[in-house]
Amino acid sequence: MYAEATQAAILEKATELFAERGYATTSLEDVASAAQVTRGAVYHHFAGKQALFVAVLEQQEQHMIERITATMLGHEDLWEGAIAAIDEFLDLCLDPVYSKLVWREGMAALGWEGLKDCEEKFALGLIQRSVEALVEAGYIERRAVDTTVRFIFHMFGAAGMMLAEVDEADKQRRRDESAYAMKLMFNGLRAN
Repeated sequence: MYAEATQAAILEKATELFAERGYATTSLEDVASAAQVTRGAVYHHFAGKQALFVAVLEQQEQHMIERITATMLGHEDLWEGAIAAIDEFLDLCLDPVYSKLVWREGMAALGWEGLKDCEEKFALGLIQRSVEALVEAGYIERRAVDTTVRFIFHMFGAAGMMLAEVDEADKQRRRDESAYAMKLMFNGLRAN
């Protein structure tokens, strides 16, 4: 239990520091000091700074999946749940910690390929399962499913990156415009 508590404390403080200072300017010593553990304790749980960041990023992605899944399942109608999930995702992208860690620091820490691998590990699977459920329910035709999944995956990624880069004063407007465009495109997939 002590090891789990130590690991949780390290992850909590690393999340705060990476979100506040960024990946490049946060050291393992900073994390150890904030978590009130030794640098050796950090290395006991994580192979290095990048491994620690990956754990933080995966925790953020798991939280995203839980929120979106709960939103989708909170609707009796699967299509309405999928539409509501768009809003949930965009709202999450307005969260300064999630947005900075996933869309800004993720690229800095892991590069494009590393961030893409992480996104595919989490978001792509969620989108794949969601689209398959919509196909089974008759909302989307069983046609070009893999390509449809990839298009939706990239649409969500483009919205997340855009919202991370836009000025704070313009975030809500861009979020609302993204919701409009994404729903319009998504509704275009609906079988007649």
